[in-house]
Amino acid sequence: MEKVERFFRDLVETVLLTLVLFFLVRTGVENYKVYGSSMEPNFYEGEYIIVSRLSYYLHPPQRGDVVVFRYPRDFRRTFIKRVIGLPGETVEIRQGKVYINGQPLHEPYPVTEASYSWGPATVGPDEVFVLGDNRNFSSDSHNWGMLPTRYIIGKALLCYWPPNRWRLIPSYKGSTFLSPLLLKEAGK
Repeated sequence: MEKVERFFRDLVETVLLTLVLFFLVRTGVENYKVYGSSMEPNFYEGEYIIVSRLSYYLHPPQRGDVVVFRYPRDFRRTFIKRVIGLPGETVEIRQGKVYINGQPLHEPYPVTEASYSWGPATVGPDEVFVLGDNRNFSSDSHNWGMLPTRYIIGKALLCYWPPNRWRLIPSYKGSTFLSPLLLKEAGK
């Protein structure tokens, strides 16, 4: 009889520990499925990504971060986009090129350049300006305005499905501004 009691006690303890660990992990990370083509060529429909829900408790979003957030016009939907403009910055898109505070933005990640112009507009406190990497096929800040940071669920860390697209999602804190000299050399 004692062996049966010990077995059930161990079973209950194991199940409880498993549940506690599961909920602790789910508090810190979550998985999301990519829908649509707005982030191509960097993310494709059907990919699954891991998102850190804790990243922005430690520091604010940075330019170049890929974030998952609640769509401001319908909280039941989640979107994935890239942070472009930060609080206090003036964002403008001129003939498809992004400018921050009047300086052209160098984006080291692949993007499909926009065929539109937008702005200028200043990002408010506790807001960010987000764009899809496939600029002409993205519902983003150029359509519906600045994204309140309270709607951000987390930062994309890892793509884990399908297996042939497995990768860590790079952080592009190096998204910088192009100097006038570099622009001249590039013929822009």
